Amino acid sequence: MAAEPKPTLVTTERATGDSSSDSGDDDLMPRLHAKTFLAVFSVCLIYMSQVVCLVGAGAQGQVIAGHFGGTAQTVWFSAPITIMTVVLGPIVAQAADYWGRKWFLVSLTLVGAVGTVVVARASSINMAIGGFCVIGVAFGAQPLLHVVASEVLPRRWRAWGQAADMISNAVGSTLGLYVGGALNRTGDPASDGFRYYFYMAMACFVSAATMCALVYSPPPLPTQTQFTNAEKLAKLDWVGYFFLATGLVLFSVGLSYSKNPYEWTDPVVSATFAVGLAFVVGLVVYATRFKTDGMFHHRLFTGNRNFTIAAFCVFAEGVAFFAANTYFAFQVSVLYEHDALLVGVRYSTMMITSAIAACLTAWYCARARRVRWVTLSTPPELISIASGILISVRSLGGTVGLAIYNALFNEAMGHLGSNVADAVVADGLAPENVGPFLGALGSQNATALSAIPGVTPEMVGRGAAALQDTYVTAFRHVWIAGGCFVALAAVVAVFLFDPRKEFNMHIDAPVEKDEDMYSV
Repeated sequence: MAAEPKPTLVTTERATGDSSSDSGDDDLMPRLHAKTFLAVFSVCLIYMSQVVCLVGAGAQGQVIAGHFGGTAQTVWFSAPITIMTVVLGPIVAQAADYWGRKWFLVSLTLVGAVGTVVVARASSINMAIGGFCVIGVAFGAQPLLHVVASEVLPRRWRAWGQAADMISNAVGSTLGLYVGGALNRTGDPASDGFRYYFYMAMACFVSAATMCALVYSPPPLPTQTQFTNAEKLAKLDWVGYFFLATGLVLFSVGLSYSKNPYEWTDPVVSATFAVGLAFVVGLVVYATRFKTDGMFHHRLFTGNRNFTIAAFCVFAEGVAFFAANTYFAFQVSVLYEHDALLVGVRYSTMMITSAIAACLTAWYCARARRVRWVTLSTPPELISIASGILISVRSLGGTVGLAIYNALFNEAMGHLGSNVADAVVADGLAPENVGPFLGALGSQNATALSAIPGVTPEMVGRGAAALQDTYVTAFRHVWIAGGCFVALAAVVAVFLFDPRKEFNMHIDAPVEKDEDMYSV
């Protein structure tokens, strides 16, 4: 005769969401099937597609800007993505608790596909920036990628779910770097290589959305069925969303315009920045004093310190990542290597290392029951909101970091003309010829250089050295700024603690029925 199913006590606890039982039932080993693993794979595919676009905005940024003759606007390829992630992440994460995860994942991913087509067919730099704004909408679903990878697996296996996300991140980054480098290997600004790149990104988005629609079919959450649509809408934190969106956009725009081309004293910078900062302060006051259960739910920050510490560390990681994503390929191509494919290969070593590190970290967390990923330090019913905050905080770090880097980089590059002039005028070049000399040097136009009266090979060498030294100083400022945030986060991370009792086999939101997982 077939064995009897496991006691109904297991399903009762799972239905009530009680994860605090000491009865030991949460250590029962579930028998997971392909349905669960395909659900994880589908969100990993969405993650990979997003990262392909993010790498395209960063590593391909100089190519796209050069194609349209708007190099000063490069920062506005990545910035819309980070801003949209910050603004939409908490909204989508909170709304997904009331309307479910699936169709937010599918619909927003398809919006990303539309954005890639806009970039691929762009006829101006403004149209390209508009396309990246549309792509950024897809990143509003990013918190759900981490949520699904965690809540459909036993808690003891969550580190492996997050490792899968990080591996898909690395795969998407490496794919983007290699394909982008191969398509733009000649360095010709007239090339249409970036267009083919974003058609590839469109195919990735469409494939990911289709697979998610087909294989991820979770049962409805209790919050999906116990409220009317009007009640659900009323539960969303609309005031908080307004403060966050307005403050972040104005804050970022103000910083981005600093030294690009305005001075801090110009109202375009100072007034925009000040108004944005005022909205940010308003958000802090509102979230701490008036709204306890909004997108910054107070239960996340009480009871233990892990969530607050992790949020800061994730913020710092976002600051550092966007330094690498935007400036590493730029630096290598300017100073060391002109082959775009080899530039991508060099950058990909970071991604490959991160994938290996993710696997090792997952193995260690599962084996030692020690962790640095906070879903394990938040109530299960707040996992979506917690993930939304963390992803938004990471992108906030990227947004702030990009604005800071842009200001630092442009400030250093503002000395380019005087540095080159000091190097070549003393060598005999007439001051009125410094402008043409600098233009020809920057474009590496040997014919134009030789046509300038009085130019000698020695003079070209000194001018090139001054140009490279200026770039070196500008890049150095970027890396120092990013390094300061990482160093501070490393110190703060020491104070995390390990919630070892949470490493059990409880599944917070299974996609399979209990009788399928626990019957023998």
